[in-house]
Amino acid sequence: MHLPLSSATRRIVGRDILQTLRDGATLINTARSELLDEAALVELVPKKKLRVGLDVLDGEPAASQAKVSAPLLELPGVYATPHIGASTEQAQFAIARETVRIVRSFLVEGNVPNVVNVSAISPAQFQLVVRHLDRVGVLAGVLSVIKQHAINVEEVSNTVFDGALAACAKLRLDSRPSEQCLSEIATCADVLHVDLVPLPRPAK
Repeated sequence: MHLPLSSATRRIVGRDILQTLRDGATLINTARSELLDEAALVELVPKKKLRVGLDVLDGEPAASQAKVSAPLLELPGVYATPHIGASTEQAQFAIARETVRIVRSFLVEGNVPNVVNVSAISPAQFQLVVRHLDRVGVLAGVLSVIKQHAINVEEVSNTVFDGALAACAKLRLDSRPSEQCLSEIATCADVLHVDLVPLPRPAK
């Protein structure tokens, strides 16, 4: 078991899953204790002769030194290690190296590997598609019009076609531009065509 803890994964391995394990199976949890129904595990370890490896326990001590007591630790076939997997030279080096890789990717490429806080549901409601000549200032002019109409741009992408003569920009907006706004964009220098597409809203 190695999952992040969230409302969707809390106690994700419960009695029903534990009961489907074959007798003598091995269960290893190196993530969070809350992913596992420990009460059910205590009951089923002797019945199914499960072998269990744990790096985490319910109610594990927060202090650097503390007495650990858990019903699971009294059972045969259950092995636990202190929750200090990152406290080795190898782990610290790996963390430092990964941190440098992520920061460099953000600075050089604009990408953040393994990012966890990207909005799952964009607030954008409309996509503005602007076909234009690939010339200096075209997008600046379009964005200026959008700003003047107090519309927020949530996402932007621009695709340049072979020859670098024409391009297509897609701007995701948080509200619908007025006809006046669309008309002003369409008359910006070097803009060829403008389309407005409603974005599908996720089901609730």
